[in-house]
Amino acid sequence: MLRRRVGTSGLAVSRLGLGTLTWGNGADIESATAQLATFVDAGGSLVETCDGYTGGESQRMLGDAMAKLCVSGMRREQLVLAGRTDVPPGGLARGALLAALDATLTRLGTDHLDLWQLPFPGAGEPAGLDEALTALQVAVLSGRVRYAGLVGPRGWQLATAVERARGMGQATVPVSAQVEYSLLVRAPEGELLAAAAHHGIGLLAWAPLGRGVLTGKYADGTPTDSRGASGALARYVEARRTRPAVRIVQAVLTAADGLGTSPLAVALAWARDRPGVAATVVGARDRAQLAAALATEPLVLPDEIRAALDDVSRPHPAPS
Repeated sequence: MLRRRVGTSGLAVSRLGLGTLTWGNGADIESATAQLATFVDAGGSLVETCDGYTGGESQRMLGDAMAKLCVSGMRREQLVLAGRTDVPPGGLARGALLAALDATLTRLGTDHLDLWQLPFPGAGEPAGLDEALTALQVAVLSGRVRYAGLVGPRGWQLATAVERARGMGQATVPVSAQVEYSLLVRAPEGELLAAAAHHGIGLLAWAPLGRGVLTGKYADGTPTDSRGASGALARYVEARRTRPAVRIVQAVLTAADGLGTSPLAVALAWARDRPGVAATVVGARDRAQLAAALATEPLVLPDEIRAALDDVSRPHPAPS
């Protein structure tokens, strides 16, 4: 699998990342271990995890899977662990963030994250940006974290964080921004992509399959074994099943038919090769679903198909 640098940093990742949202919520430990083994065997390195997934159970499963595979010959250095921290009960104060980081490391059974990603402090967050950046600085200088990143920032938030962090030292400057980005969600192409390019930040495109909608599986209803039928995830899927989505999904199906490939491959290749994207992150229910995503690695969309998909999915301003 090809690797890319994250922005202008020295961090290199596989251009397909393995998400762990479904681990503990649809995928058991056997399935999780099989997914990780398949991913590593295919040359994958980027593994995305979050302390908010299934109350930390996803991270415990990832830690168990890594331990099992290391016994079989896998090395921890083969993985780039990208850990997200949701806002802890203590808010984004440095103490609460560092405690959350330590809890994550314990669940994973590792001494460091390769990338630690934090949310930008919200308007109602009592602890400000300096607290979060200080936590990142402490984590990097202590060896618990190698690189810093942000989750879901707007363009101005990313630029503000970078400029503030540069005044604290290079170790704290974010190198990545993890955002939802797909043919159904092209909002990052506004100010965020411009800010990321200006500051040398790489994008980790999350949900590149539009929560599964772009695979076409929901065209004729909701499969009983899909996320759309899951009590925990159904609302996220439904948010992407809009009227404009019907037209976009049909264009993906048409492109896939013309190329002799799957709608999944078309949607994933489109997001993977967008300017500024370092990697796309996909989650799978089982090894078969992951294998389908891995099989898209050689696909390069022809210019005319990419242009057609760009056109059909381009957001249109609301009428004045």
